[in-house]
Order: sequence, then C-alpha cells, then structure tokens
Amino acid sequence: MAEHAKEHAKEKADKGAVLVVDDDSDIRLSLEMLLQYEGYACWTAKDGREALARLEREAAAEPPRRPVLVLSDVKMPDMDGLQLLEKVREKEGAPPMILISGHADVAMAVEAVKKGAADFLEKPLDQNRVLVSLRGALRAEKLAQENQKLKRALGGRYELVGKSPAIRALAAQLARVAQSDAAVLITGENGSGKEVVARNLHLSSPRASGPFVAVNCAAIPAELIESELFGHEKGSFTGAHERRIGHFEAADGGTLFLDEIGDMPLAAQSKVLRALETREITRVGGTRPMQVDIRVLAATNADLAAAVEAKAFRMDLFYRLNVIPLRVPSLRERLDDIAPLAEQFLRQIGERAGRAARTLDADAASYLRTLTWPGNVRQLRNAIEAANVFAESNQISKADLEQVFENGPALSTPSTVATLPADGDPFRAPTFEEFKNQSEALFIRLKLAENNGNVKRTAEQLGMQRSHMYKKLERYGIKP
Repeated sequence: MAEHAKEHAKEKADKGAVLVVDDDSDIRLSLEMLLQYEGYACWTAKDGREALARLEREAAAEPPRRPVLVLSDVKMPDMDGLQLLEKVREKEGAPPMILISGHADVAMAVEAVKKGAADFLEKPLDQNRVLVSLRGALRAEKLAQENQKLKRALGGRYELVGKSPAIRALAAQLARVAQSDAAVLITGENGSGKEVVARNLHLSSPRASGPFVAVNCAAIPAELIESELFGHEKGSFTGAHERRIGHFEAADGGTLFLDEIGDMPLAAQSKVLRALETREITRVGGTRPMQVDIRVLAATNADLAAAVEAKAFRMDLFYRLNVIPLRVPSLRERLDDIAPLAEQFLRQIGERAGRAARTLDADAASYLRTLTWPGNVRQLRNAIEAANVFAESNQISKADLEQVFENGPALSTPSTVATLPADGDPFRAPTFEEFKNQSEALFIRLKLAENNGNVKRTAEQLGMQRSHMYKKLERYGIKP
C-alpha cells in the first residue's frame, strides 16, 4: 500500500509539507501514508522538541521551507502538544496546527482552540475526518493570508504620502492616537484627506481587524438619520418592510466614522450623544437595548465651536467628540507633497489599468506647485486622472495639465494672484510711465491667474492677439 500511495502522490501536484508529531510510530506511519496519497510531503517527529528542531532546520535551509500545517498529538513525553502549539505560534508565519488526543475532553479542546489550534481531533482517527479538518484549516489559512494582503493593499491606499513638515507632524500624531480608544475630531478643508486620516487611524489601531463604517451625515435626510444610525424593526414606520441594521450596530467591534458631523440635525445629535456615552442603542420601533463596542471618529470642515456659539450644534456633543483634535493641513500648506501625491495617483491609475504607470515630468511638477488648490488633494487626484487621459507619452507634461484646466472651471489659480509685480506697488511708481507699466503687468498677472495660467484663454478674454500677449509676458518677465 505504501508504494501505491507514493505512486498516487506523484500523480498529484505538490501541495506542500505537513509535519506529523506523535510518539506512536504506527500513527505516524498511518498519517504519512494518508498524506502522501493526498499529494502532501510528510515530515515526522516523535515529540515536541524534535518537531521544533525540524522546523528550525527547515527554516534555515536554502531556500527556507515551512510546513503548510502541523498535525500533533497532545499527550507526549517531555513536551506535549499544547506546549508545542504555544512555541509554534510564537514563530513568524506560523502554520496552522491541528491537535489530536486519545484522552480528549471538552476542557482540553476549548484550551487548544483558545491557544490558536485550528481544530481538535479524537483518537482513533477517522481518515475522512482528518482530511476534512486539514482542508478546512488550510482554507481558513488561505483566507487569512488573503485578508492580510488586502489590508496591506488598503493600508497603502490610505497611507499619508509626503515628507513635508506639516504631514510629518500629522503622521507623528496619528502614531500616538491610533493606540488610544478615545474619540477623535478631524478637521480640515474639503478634499484635504480627512477620511484618509480616519481610515489610517483605524488600520493602525487594535481595532484594525474589525469593521470600518463611514457615514456621511450630510447625505442622510433628517427624517431618516435615526433609522440609518440605529437601525429599525420591521413595521416601525411606513416603508419599513424588514428589519434593518444601523451604522452603529454594523461598526460593532470596529470604528464608526461620522463624516460631515457639523451637518447632523440637532434632533439627532441628542440621540447620538446618548449612544456615545452609554455605548447602547435601540433600533427604531424596538424595545431591547443593545451594547455596541465602537470607537468614534468624526470629521468636519465647519467651525464647530462657532456652531456651538450659534446654537446650531450641541456643546455636550462637541466636547464628547473633541477628545482628541486633529487638523489635516491643506494642500497649500504642503506644496512639497504635490509631486509625490501625483506620482502615487499615477501608480494607482496604472494598477487599475493593468499597465505601467505614467510619470510626471519636471515642468509639470513645477506647474502644479503654482496652483492654489481650493479642492485640495481630491482636486489634485482628479486633475491627474484627467491629465492621464490626455497624455500621449509615458510622461504627464505641463501641456497635459493645462489642457485639463483649460477645459474645466477655473478653480485652481497660480499663486501669483495675491502678489504685486517684482518691481513694486504701481501707486508708488516715480513716473506716470512706470505706473502704467506696473499696472499693466499687475492686470495681466491677475487675468492670467483667473484663467489658470492659460495664455490663449487670457488673450481671448482681453481681446488681444495671442502673439501680442506673449510679447507682453516677455516684456514683464511673467511666466504663465
């Protein structure tokens, strides 16, 4: 039979190695034959210490090897299966482990699972039961690895990009705040990345394995907000055809992100305050309170302190949310981060399209720094995505970006809009001729700024030939 098992195993793809640990040589041989028949390589050890030595030896090989699973007896001399389980679980990239015992009881099985065992089997072993348990453990391990891979990918998507002093200071704050469970109020302009900060906090926190539930408070009608947040029971109001889980309940064990909290109706604020203080909710139409374990992050671009003064926002809710305040800097405050952000967006676009990402040429990067970015990082991302469509080469050029702003609304303006010409205030000019020149230069700068540095559009607006406009720019040393 052993020869037949080996021949059968050769016909199957190599599924990796399984380490079998048992002080009974007959059981080791029986499991080895079964595993080889199923296409697995089989390593064996007679006790826990020999098993650990085998694991270390294989890990030190070139290339390093590790078993896909460990199958171990519990009752063994010197080091038993539970002790081996603890040692294996300490290792990085530990394989799943199934324990077997001829003296099994419920307490032992519960202890094994608490310590991280994938399953617990009783002797005498049933071959089908062994295979079912093995496949289930390997499937769970694969799902766990895929989940970690996805989290790493999401973590990359929500990482803070840049090395500017403003973003480094924020990153340092996040590293400390992430380990706390206190409420955080994130403030900043629209498009500055408040949700990115919230997700970064969640993924860096002990709650990272739990859900992250984002709620846009401004997008929920006032009459539905209580149902959206706390859920409702079937028949609790017209249209409630079935029970619905609310956002608080959905975030149980994780993080609830209340975006645009300043737009939450006053009527709902008192209920939210009570839920945050008691960690208890009741569905609309329900009678049974439920405990929820959540961390609350809130965000707003409004001045909540002013809203409190104006009686538009509850003071007690403001203080409940503002335990740890975090401010996200605008893109204008982190100009050095524009090029790295643009490059990241281009990489993401390339990944989605399944092709090599375009890069940003030096002139394009310099041009982006001259804009004021009222829409912040969100506006930059949209501009890069649009420029990527227009680009005909492997690099995004200044002309590609100008085409984006020429076809769109004039939201980003060159930073020269608030500055005077280099030669000073025209009203302090010593002669009338110099006053005219300085005034004309300032006027052209302002109009050029209004048109995002687009010379063609500015010339048309001023009723001037484009060639004449270029001469004016050259004369006054103005760079579009």
